[in-house]
Amino acid sequence: MKDILKGELVRLSAMDMEEMSKAFSFWSRDTEFRRLLDSGAAHVSSQNAVKKWLEKGLDEQSINMHWFSIRKLDDDRLLGDIDLYVNNWPGREAFVGLGIGEREFWGRGYGTDVMKVILRYGFTEVNLNRVTLVVFEYNPRAIRSYEKAGFRHEGRMRKVLNREGRRWDMLTMGILREEWMEQNGYKITN
Repeated sequence: MKDILKGELVRLSAMDMEEMSKAFSFWSRDTEFRRLLDSGAAHVSSQNAVKKWLEKGLDEQSINMHWFSIRKLDDDRLLGDIDLYVNNWPGREAFVGLGIGEREFWGRGYGTDVMKVILRYGFTEVNLNRVTLVVFEYNPRAIRSYEKAGFRHEGRMRKVLNREGRRWDMLTMGILREEWMEQNGYKITN
């Protein structure tokens, strides 16, 4: 059997508070990273503040939240984090959020690979029926990556974000279990 938490380039691992708080506080200094990750105003956070935020998030983590750090397969380097939040158990629906903080790994396939890993986990382990995400119009690299992972465009919130005096749309993308299964060679049964 295949390791479901491992892709071709990355693997998912548990969060290490010390390591992740240090990395997040460093990554938060990069305003482009913050703007790609969050719709709020870009800001920096101290390592201590990030650690408290992470600890609170992990303490409150329930059966609904599946939160992992992302590591390179070849050298185990921390690249970022990904979470799958089940927002509707009866409908088996979840939202996914992804952040790769290390700029040198942007646009090199790591995001697509980790998204494929979390989808496999979500559809085969968590038994989800649908995974949804939001992405900002000004992030074409992420949009292409999500399309490669099988997500389809589903909606658009027009002019919801203000960046440098311009209004941008926020896009909604989603993938269904049956679409994922078909893409990955699984037999579809009802």
